Amino acid sequence: MSLYVIGDTHLSFGSDKPMDVFGGRWKNYVEKLREGFSTVRPEDTTVLCGDLSWAMTIEQAREDFLFLHRLPGRKIVVKGNHDYWWTTAAKAYRFFAENGIDSIEILNNNCWYYGPYALCGTRGWFYEEERGGEHDKKIMARELLRLEASLKAAGEHEKLVFLHYPPKLLNYECAEIVGMLSDYGVKRCWYGHLHSGARRMAWEGEYRGIRFELISADHLSFIPKKIM
Repeated sequence: MSLYVIGDTHLSFGSDKPMDVFGGRWKNYVEKLREGFSTVRPEDTTVLCGDLSWAMTIEQAREDFLFLHRLPGRKIVVKGNHDYWWTTAAKAYRFFAENGIDSIEILNNNCWYYGPYALCGTRGWFYEEERGGEHDKKIMARELLRLEASLKAAGEHEKLVFLHYPPKLLNYECAEIVGMLSDYGVKRCWYGHLHSGARRMAWEGEYRGIRFELISADHLSFIPKKIM
């Protein structure tokens, strides 16, 4: 039983935003994802770090979720900044049940387990990208509450953290999130969000005792990264 991670699948079966238009690594990305998951076994778990679908509603995202459901293994999903379909976990689970989707679980104010490890996470945030004043501060405060709820739910288990937004870049640190990870003894954190040239800004390595890794789909050539 292995643990994998990948972010930013940006599926678009129910909307007209295929990432193929960007060319390069994104050309035929759906087939690349399908092939990339071919080494994942039914007993394995993959964490998907946000930006799953371009759909504006969960109903519009139906074919995207069916695609993910048909990929092998258990999937645990985190919200991304483009997951506009996301409303509540309760509504998502009702939708999954109505459509026979039983391989997808939501990581939001909770944690899931992989052997002795707790899988924790949230979307995350950073001020430098969204300059919204008080509105921006409220979003950050909410994300910190969600992250702490996830970390507290893990109890004494060793915590593996999965975010959408990068908490650390080459020239920027989201001090609030990095500080919380450090306070809770987190040693490993994976994040997505960065694509194409922006990947050059990624911090990959150890910082304040935490090892950070970028796992956006195009960065991984659409092959889920085995992390355990």
